[in-house]
Amino acid sequence: MNQKERKYRLLVVDDEENIRKSLRMILEYEGYIFYEAGDGVSAREVLEDHPEIDLVLLDIRLPDTDGLALLSEIKKKPFPPDIIMISGHGTIAMAVEATKLGAFDFLEKPLHRERVLLSVRHALEARKLRTTVQDIRKKAEKKYQIIGQHPLMVSLWQEIRKIAPTNATVLIQGESGTGKELVARAIHDLSPRAGENFVQVNCAAIPEELIESELFGHEKGAFTGATERQSGKFELADGGTIFLDEIGDMSLKTQSKVLRVLEEGEVQRVGSSKIIKVDVRVIAATNKDLKKEMKEGHFREDLYFRLNVVPLQVPPLRERKEDIPLLVDYFCAVYSEENNFRRKKFSPEALEIMMKYPWKGNVRELRNLVERLIILTDKETIGPQDLPDYLLQEKDLFLPDLRRIKTLKDFREEAEKNFILFKLKSNNWNVSKTAREIDTPRSNLYKKLEQYGIKIKAGAGEAVAPSSDEEEGEESPNSAGQDGR
Repeated sequence: MNQKERKYRLLVVDDEENIRKSLRMILEYEGYIFYEAGDGVSAREVLEDHPEIDLVLLDIRLPDTDGLALLSEIKKKPFPPDIIMISGHGTIAMAVEATKLGAFDFLEKPLHRERVLLSVRHALEARKLRTTVQDIRKKAEKKYQIIGQHPLMVSLWQEIRKIAPTNATVLIQGESGTGKELVARAIHDLSPRAGENFVQVNCAAIPEELIESELFGHEKGAFTGATERQSGKFELADGGTIFLDEIGDMSLKTQSKVLRVLEEGEVQRVGSSKIIKVDVRVIAATNKDLKKEMKEGHFREDLYFRLNVVPLQVPPLRERKEDIPLLVDYFCAVYSEENNFRRKKFSPEALEIMMKYPWKGNVRELRNLVERLIILTDKETIGPQDLPDYLLQEKDLFLPDLRRIKTLKDFREEAEKNFILFKLKSNNWNVSKTAREIDTPRSNLYKKLEQYGIKIKAGAGEAVAPSSDEEEGEESPNSAGQDGR
């Protein structure tokens, strides 16, 4: 066994001491960690003390319990080990029953070394594969989570839960980057088809001459380059769900064939006369106004009404800005973990600026920004000075959040602080240059920085307020290199 790999833990449950001894010699020599028990009570105790055990070799006859009953009991645990049954008086009926109850294999005594090792290796390899698949699935589920507590998102979730158990066709509409794919995946994952394929097709990304072949498949020789038969996306999604993203970009010719699948459940490969029956749930999405597309003759009216059985509207991020801190926190967790960074966070001031930005690219734009800042920012807390310039250039940036402002004095101070931060950022944190640009003495600007707790990271350290005996027009001898110049 590779020493770099985790050592597997095995439990042998058998009332014959000689069998336990021989199996200990065989298994420990192969590098496995060995546990043993002579009866059902001892086996339960070992499993209770060592829930990390991966595999149990279990005798079918024990002095205090029936092996098959213990097998059934172990398999009901939340994360049960795999089990190989062993017996000196095995029958085909016993083997069948053990398999039904979840046993990986059934070995007859006398046990042979190579047969035991082969069965153990196969069981552990299958376990490792299952664990890997589960890990991938968990990461995928985490990646495709829908985050939001705004009433619009709560309402959307309620609609998803209602329609998911049905077979209804769904049309998801929303701006680019709002998360239409996440909605489609959520519908699939909550439906009876969750165990089957979820097949995604980006209709805008496939050339017009290839989209029919991509959707419906083709026969060998159907066109130049068709060197072998290929199944289409609808066939691959049979029993599951197909997600037709950007369906508003599909040609009229292809639209007619999609309509046939929706109405008849039939597809026909390019170059074939054979009709293939498919059972597919269709979820479509678009960021286009399909009613406008219909009026202009770009989208079939009959297909629109066939798709629009259950319409869902995904709100743009600017309409649910209260969710931005939740989304930022979620993306921070995901990308810090992915890059093996200590968990990073955004300061309240940075989040406030981000909540005022219109996010034309919606959640996708926000996600990409957070990922970039997580990677490029060395500090654990990302502040306003780390944000890109375009976030600071909105016309309403300097206006405080009026819902939390109580007095006129608070309003003036908050607006002044935002204005100073913006100008410092624009001047690359050069205090002298900023003071000249906003027409205030440098010493006064330093006082403002101190008042608002603004510290400027620069080559030699942090900018500090000048001493009281400095003249307003002079440069402090200690400020060179500290004000960003």
